[in-house]
Amino acid sequence: MRRIFLWINFVLASIIVVAVFLQAYFIASYSMGAGEDALDAHGIVGGLIIHGAELLVFLTAFGAWPKAWKWIGVTFGLFVLGTVQIFLLPPDEDPASPWVHGLHGLLALFVLVYAAVIAHRGLRDLGLRRGPAADVGAGPPPPLP
Repeated sequence: MRRIFLWINFVLASIIVVAVFLQAYFIASYSMGAGEDALDAHGIVGGLIIHGAELLVFLTAFGAWPKAWKWIGVTFGLFVLGTVQIFLLPPDEDPASPWVHGLHGLLALFVLVYAAVIAHRGLRDLGLRRGPAADVGAGPPPPLP
């Protein structure tokens, strides 16, 4: 059963990584004049897909790493970071401090890296990551001439 939770957690963390790239594309398209549809897509991907996946990454961590409270706390940190990022969105009416609201985009990079670290841990725990190339077929060093 743990392996199923590891897979779900890995897939969700990977979805977050891909979705952050999609969000960057949508907001860049909006700023280049693509229209409200691009902004709506940015909001849907961020609010529903990414933030929902952040919560599910945390919840599946209980089954993926049972009683590994430190690591479960790390996955909770992703959800907290994503929540803080959402609260940094400017209001629809005149934003009071655009410099502070600019942190919304900056924190997206942290969410990307944070989710990638969690996905990497899942990849390793699933046994899908190969060891370093130097270890493959390692034997004694060749004799010196």
